Amino acid sequence: MKHFIAVGACYIDTILSVPHFITEDEKLRASNIVRRRGGNCPNTIEVLEQFLDAQNDSISVDLVAVLPQRSSTAVKEIQQSLGSRASLRKCLYREEHLEPASSYIIRNLATDSRTIINYNALPEMTCDEFVQVADSINNEASWYHFEGRIPDVTLDCIRHLRKLCPGVKISVEIEKPGRAGLQELVPEADVVFYSKSWAIGNGYKTSEECLRAQAKTAPNALLLCCTWGEVGASAFEPSSHSLCVGPAYVSKDSPVVDTIGAGDTFIAGMLFSLLAHDEDWSLAQKLDFSNELAGRKVVQEGFGDLVSGMQSHL
Repeated sequence: MKHFIAVGACYIDTILSVPHFITEDEKLRASNIVRRRGGNCPNTIEVLEQFLDAQNDSISVDLVAVLPQRSSTAVKEIQQSLGSRASLRKCLYREEHLEPASSYIIRNLATDSRTIINYNALPEMTCDEFVQVADSINNEASWYHFEGRIPDVTLDCIRHLRKLCPGVKISVEIEKPGRAGLQELVPEADVVFYSKSWAIGNGYKTSEECLRAQAKTAPNALLLCCTWGEVGASAFEPSSHSLCVGPAYVSKDSPVVDTIGAGDTFIAGMLFSLLAHDEDWSLAQKLDFSNELAGRKVVQEGFGDLVSGMQSHL
């Protein structure tokens, strides 16, 4: 049985929708407030498990994240949000803390921009802690996905996995443009997901340009992907030099209402394609599926029941 493990931060998000961005010392009434679990890897898991469930796939799913006290209200909320397939048994619990990592997101309805303020008092995961988790899983794992939050720790974690489980597949997300050390993760991964903001921050003008250049730094990679917002995304297989460019999926009937987590949803789509349809879907099919999934996500609040609109692919 395949075993998928995602390693990254888990947040409780509070999203305030406002008519325009607030200025200093201004009082502004929000038009809506939403509280939900966030974090790149948990978002990806929430979407991924919908499709694994739909196909009755036996792949097991674990989240490795730093969480507050095991009995806290936040942990119960996080588990409920992820459903029954995803397990928190490998998470790192900080028993002296009751509050989870939190994000306060100001969504400007005039421009659809998102301003994010994070608060996290939980001590970060160390490589030694990850080693203990990985050793307990050992050869049960078939795929590890890393958010790439703390690059030096992530790099050490990946190198440990290469020694522990040489056959395991490893994917990593390269997202924040100002985060030093992300480039060093690329040669170590099998699959790399680049964000538009990282690509632009590093001088690339298109997703295709980013992937062709990055392929030179990823000699062992099976697949490189780069999302580009409303333009779409590209995928590149270094071994065959195959490049696919796919347009974003645009709903004819529904406006964009929630772009938070669109990139996480794309990643979920591609990971599902690789885990469940690596042999029977072409690269173009995998990219089209992931683009459409992300496009369907942005016309609804949250990540619930995305599978219903994607039945034609399954």
